[in-house]
Formats: sequence, C-alpha cells, structure tokens
Amino acid sequence: MPSPSQVPSARPAAPGDRFEQPTLDGMLADPLQLDLRHTTFVVLDLETTGGAPDGAGITEIGAVKVRGGEELGSFGTLVNPGVPIPPFITVLTGITTAMTIEAPPIEAVLPSLLEFLSGAVLVAHNAPYDTGFLKAACAAHGYRWPNPRVVDTVALARRVLLRDEVPNNKLGTLAAYFRVGDQPNHRAMDDARATVGVLHALIARLGGHKVHTLGDTIEFVKAVAPVQRAKKHLAENLPHAPGVYLFRAADDRPLYVGTSNDIATRVRSYFTAAERRARIKEMLGAAVRVDAVECAHALEAQVRELRLIAVHAPPYNRRSKHPERVQWLKLTAEAFPRLSVVRQLTADGAAYLGPFAGRATAQAAVDAIHEALPLRQCTPRLSARKASPACALAELGKCPAPCQLSISVEEYDAQAAAPLRAAFDGDPDAVVDPLLARIRKLSDAQRYEDAAAVRDRLAAFLRAAVRMQRLSALTSIEELIAARRTERNAWEIAIVRRGRLAAAATAEPGVHPRRTLDVLRPTAETVLAAPGPTPAATPEETERILDWLERPETRLVEATSGWASPARGAARWKMLLQAGR
Repeated sequence: MPSPSQVPSARPAAPGDRFEQPTLDGMLADPLQLDLRHTTFVVLDLETTGGAPDGAGITEIGAVKVRGGEELGSFGTLVNPGVPIPPFITVLTGITTAMTIEAPPIEAVLPSLLEFLSGAVLVAHNAPYDTGFLKAACAAHGYRWPNPRVVDTVALARRVLLRDEVPNNKLGTLAAYFRVGDQPNHRAMDDARATVGVLHALIARLGGHKVHTLGDTIEFVKAVAPVQRAKKHLAENLPHAPGVYLFRAADDRPLYVGTSNDIATRVRSYFTAAERRARIKEMLGAAVRVDAVECAHALEAQVRELRLIAVHAPPYNRRSKHPERVQWLKLTAEAFPRLSVVRQLTADGAAYLGPFAGRATAQAAVDAIHEALPLRQCTPRLSARKASPACALAELGKCPAPCQLSISVEEYDAQAAAPLRAAFDGDPDAVVDPLLARIRKLSDAQRYEDAAAVRDRLAAFLRAAVRMQRLSALTSIEELIAARRTERNAWEIAIVRRGRLAAAATAEPGVHPRRTLDVLRPTAETVLAAPGPTPAATPEETERILDWLERPETRLVEATSGWASPARGAARWKMLLQAGR
C-alpha cells in the first residue's frame, strides 16, 4: 500500500502508454460504438466512514486504469476524512484514525483523481455508492463532476449470471466464482483489482449475448424486455442518413412507419431500455424486418412518412392514419346558402372552411357561425320565388325566414352569406365580434359556464380559419422553390407545387445549389390544379412544408406568384386563441 501522504498513481504511466480512446479513420471514435477491447476503463473502489455521502467520509481510494486486458496505470491513497473512524469500520477495513492523520484531505486528492478519470469509463462494484461519495465531494469543494459513463459490475452480473451459478452478487462471491487472482479484503486498491478481474470475466460472458460495444453493454444492464433483446438484430445494417423506416411483419405488411435524421440510430433506440411503450414492444414481437428509405433531407423524410402511413394505415401508428376522415364546413351555392358538414371538396362554387379533425369540432364551428350570423339552419333547398313552410326558429324570430320570402336573396347574401365567405378566406370579424360581445355579456351576468361554451365554439371556428388561410397562402402558388443551408454548409432544396412536395435534393458542400436544382427540376412531380385550400396534398403534408419554409434559415429561390396572407385575416386573432387556452 502507498504511504498515507502518497497521492500520485502507484505505477506511473510508461512513455508509450496512451490513455486516449482509439481513433477510426483519423477521427475520434464514438465511445459508445467502440468495441470493449478498445475501451479504457478506470475501475474504482472507495473505503468510507460508513455515513451518508455529504462531501466527506472517504478514507481510502483505489483505482486501476485498464484497456484490452492490460493495466495502464493505478491510483491509490489514504484520505483524511476529517472525523474519527468508527471502531466497526476499523474492524472491517483495518484502517484506523491514526493511519489517516497525515493523509491528504479529499479536496487535495480530487484534482489528481479527476485527471486520472478523464476520458475513461468508470467501473465500480455497486457504482451508485462510490459515485455518490465522489459527486458529493466535488460539490462540497467546488469541483465539476465530469459525469463519466458508468458500468456497475453488480448490475452487469445480475444480467450475465444465472441464479443457480452464484448465491449472490457480492464482490467476494464473484471473485471466488471467477477465480480472480486478487481477492477483495475491504481495502480500496485490493478491492479495485478484484473488481478488474470480475469485470474481465463478465465481459467474456457478454459475447454470448452479442454485446460487443460499450453502448451495448450500458443498454444490456438496463431493464430491456426479452423481445427487444431477441429482435435487436433488426437494427443492423441500416444507414446513418435521413429517411423513413418501416417495421414489417412476416407477410410483408408495414406494422409501423417512422422517420429520423439518422435511421440507424433511431431504429436502434427501439431495442433499448429507453423504449417503454407497451404497443411498440408488442409491435417488435411481430416484426421480422426493418426497411429503410433514404431521403435527401428531413423534410422529404417527413413527407414520405405521412404518405406511407396514409397508404398503408400501419396498425401501430396512431397519427396521420386516415387523412380522408377530416371534415369541412361547406357554405352551399344556392339562392339562400346554408352550412353543411362534408368530407369531400368539389368544384361546385361553394365556400369551404377546414379542415377539422372530427365532426364534433366542425359542429362547434357551425354553432359559432349560427350564433353570430343570421344564417338559416334548415336543410331543404329553398326557392327564391315560392314560399315554403316555416320552422320553429322562424316563428321564434331566430331566423330571417327566407323560406317565407321574408328576406330577398340580395339582403340574405349581404347580411349572412357574404360576411361568412369573407370570414372564411379573409376578415373573420363578422363572426368574432358578435361572439366576443356575447361572451362579455354572459361574463357580466356571471354566467361563466355559458361564456366558456361560447368561447370554445369561437375557438373552434378561429382555429380552422387560421389554419385554412395559412394553407391557402401556399397552395395557391403553382410552384415555389426554397433552399435551406445546413450546419455542414450543404443546401437542402425543395420544389413545392400547390402545397405538395414535388421534389427534394441536397447540394453537397462545394457543389453550387443552382446546378443541383437544374438537374432536379425536370424530375419533379407534375401537380395538377384541384378545388379547395388543399388541392394536391393532405393538410398535414402542406403544414410540414410550411414549418420548413418558415424557418429563419430557409431562403426562397423562386415562386410563380406571391406568397401572402390576408392583411386582416384570421391570423391576427392568434393571441385570442392563446389566451383561450
């Protein structure tokens, strides 16, 4: 053992020793992807006074640095805990108060210890105990804890060894089972060397579990479901590129579709302890293959994901599965127009508002409009020349009674239909102002629940108007080309036609983006005109494109017409919507 005042490592590093991680192709390798034989470990053990970690209490430190089965250096010292060592600790460890009197305090040891730990993976037996004391000491004395990756040999043994192999996972039991040369004796350096032997024996067992890297090891000791471990091979040989991935069943059906900027890394995460969703684990049980579709950049990947989900409706995707189920409000094209909730947009001269996610939200917007404007609520088609039987609303004065010809076609249009058309694609004040007045009146009368109901109906209408006007601003443009510069000085290029992504590419660094665009443009999808605010794509696809276009770093290259929103459009009421939430 070193003398009480000895702080440096017991075996200094030799001139040829290198503690840095190996490199691949001249670049620093990802530590998690390194094979375990190339990983540098510092195996550490502490002896303490037995109290709680409070920044003191450490009496001895032993640490051994190893890589590839070879010892690179060691660090050992007694530490003055600043308090008498309890007798039962002395009986257990053999360390007395007299032995630590001349030893350095922990604040003097920490700089050298932290330097010794730098760039290595920390290993300890029951690691939370040892790291807890070191973290507390760093916090108490103003040192930054380096937060190294940690491997706990207790947790690793629980995963590797069967219950009938060892009665427990104590260090002495494991060292005896693996016939380690250095047996533990409750002294820090001896226990650290015993832990080195146990670590190497456990690593030898990991090969049978197809665990070869540090990242695999860290995930292996976590609570990974058996199905995740059994299907982990599905994540192999996937590209580190943006794109879409599809988990497929034995009959080739897509079970789940996802997207990522790094397909390989994202798919690998499904087989780690971080994935806790029960439905995903169920999906993994049925999956037999993962297909990858590489894309030019993240926007194309997001769009392809939406399209694949819409086509295949994978059972384990919850969102975007049924874009055809959206609802629209239709103001009919007839002498006395009325509102109708429909699923299809047609070129029939009617005005539309939407899309709505469901019928309940669409009906809330209908109720808001009926409360604000004198629009008829009956469903028969009315004649401008012949009277029809009146309904109860007309008798109660809640309707201008066009059925009784009490109002002319021109007056009805001026009072109800024209303001509503303007509210759909321009200024929504004709609906907003009457409802705000109604909310104030109900609030003044302390009818707060009724006021909240009116507020919710107004919000349903406004959200749809904001969304549709935002979509229409882009879908009205026959072609728009935009580019976004990435952090690595490449240019992501998108050709958008009537709100649909028609083509995508990336101009690599050193390649002029115009040359890439000239090659891309002739291959872009032809998109024909169609009725409605979303003529060529689903609302979700156009919204993904809008989000990408509105990013500060995106640049507009060309457009066949101006991209603009109404000056007095629904978007100016966004603050009201936020306040309502």
